[in-house]
Amino acid sequence: MNPHDESESFRCQRADAREAQGYRAVLGEAKASFLHTDPPYCLLTRRRKGGDLRDARANKKIDRNPIVRFETVRDYRSFTEAWMTRAVAHLTPDATLAIWTNLLGKEPILAVARALGFSHLRGEYVWGKRTTDKNANEQTLRVYEVALVLSRTPAPPLDPSGLPTVWAVVGGYDDDAEAARWGNHPHHKPFSVLEPLVRTWSRPGDWVLDPFAGSGSMPSAALRLGRKSACLEVEPEWAERVTRRLQETVSEMARGAEVQPETSAPDDKVSATVNRR
Repeated sequence: MNPHDESESFRCQRADAREAQGYRAVLGEAKASFLHTDPPYCLLTRRRKGGDLRDARANKKIDRNPIVRFETVRDYRSFTEAWMTRAVAHLTPDATLAIWTNLLGKEPILAVARALGFSHLRGEYVWGKRTTDKNANEQTLRVYEVALVLSRTPAPPLDPSGLPTVWAVVGGYDDDAEAARWGNHPHHKPFSVLEPLVRTWSRPGDWVLDPFAGSGSMPSAALRLGRKSACLEVEPEWAERVTRRLQETVSEMARGAEVQPETSAPDDKVSATVNRR
């Protein structure tokens, strides 16, 4: 594979994020400048008092396949160490991580990232999930998800003339009507939620790495914004679905029905990504 062949952005490699082969297949000798991923959350195995497994709860997204559960937080940390160690070996020295997680997963992810040199938590990007409207003047945001944004270096000094960094967004689970179209994956995220992260922490032409592609929300967003996508997915059915989604994304872009990626800012303007790292 030519690691700079952009056609590799249009497929998802069926691979385990804890093994080296998948990364070599999608990147070759290239390096990604942004790791944007939504790994399994730190959900513990549900057991009855006697130790037997509890049944999955009907109509609960949190119990819908392909959800992964762990016996202990220590097991989750071991899992995180296994995949993150592989992933960061394929990043540029100035790369940024944006890793989605739940409350219980924050400390294991931060601990592993620190051990791998990503000791600076640049911030927590919060997605407030829109729920059913109660009336015309009120919206309830009962649920939120967080992406931890990490780097090897501290944030640069604040540039008074620069554009602000987006740290929060409000949106529904399927604002873009893409979830059902691509399988209703429990980790689906709409483009409007992902766009600020991709624009802020990468530039057009960069490789964006996602070792847990799911239904393809993040690699699709990367392509739509002019980045190159390198993605893995361990479940064969989902890997095939992501490949179809990426190919369809490229076709839609070719027909001109897509978001226009940003271009380099003129000399008298300040790009939103100039001081991102």
